[in-house]
Amino acid sequence: MTIGHSNHAWERFLELLQQNNVEVVAEVRSYPYSNYSPQFDREAMKDALGKIGVKYVDLGKELGGRPDGSEFYDRDGHVLYDKVAGTERFVEGIRRLEDGMNKYRVAMLCSEEDPAVCHRALLVGRVLRERGARVEHIRGDGRIQSDGEIFSANDLEEKQGKLFDIAEAPAWKSIPSVSRKKRLNNSSPF
Repeated sequence: MTIGHSNHAWERFLELLQQNNVEVVAEVRSYPYSNYSPQFDREAMKDALGKIGVKYVDLGKELGGRPDGSEFYDRDGHVLYDKVAGTERFVEGIRRLEDGMNKYRVAMLCSEEDPAVCHRALLVGRVLRERGARVEHIRGDGRIQSDGEIFSANDLEEKQGKLFDIAEAPAWKSIPSVSRKKRLNNSSPF
């Protein structure tokens, strides 16, 4: 499962987790801080989730959508997902996530409510799906949407190409520019 914290009140976010019996929140933000919703900063989340018995695992370095290194960005600041997915760090993060999913009910956390514009579906969810996992997204209104529904509804496979057929398809990359150099007003303190 995945979830985007968006601008939810903390109570609504917890309600969404509890409605879906989430036992572990797997952080997949590269920089788990928010200027607009500080209740979703890494330390605050870890504390608050622990108080209600939900574990918090930070996989942002492994599975984050804004990796360090210019080799992961095109000239317009889009993340080149094929390069990210090919790194040892990313593969190790996927392995850890899959191991956790075999033991617990896990929800990957990022900031965007809509998974169609978030790397949790475009990168991590896509890789998991290609590896045989079923990926579902908790939407802000409480609906559950499958990864397949997200891809079909937005024609994302056509726009980004099939995972293992990249040479013949359009580039597999982030939809918005996410380069920290291009986005000076972001939610990261760095």
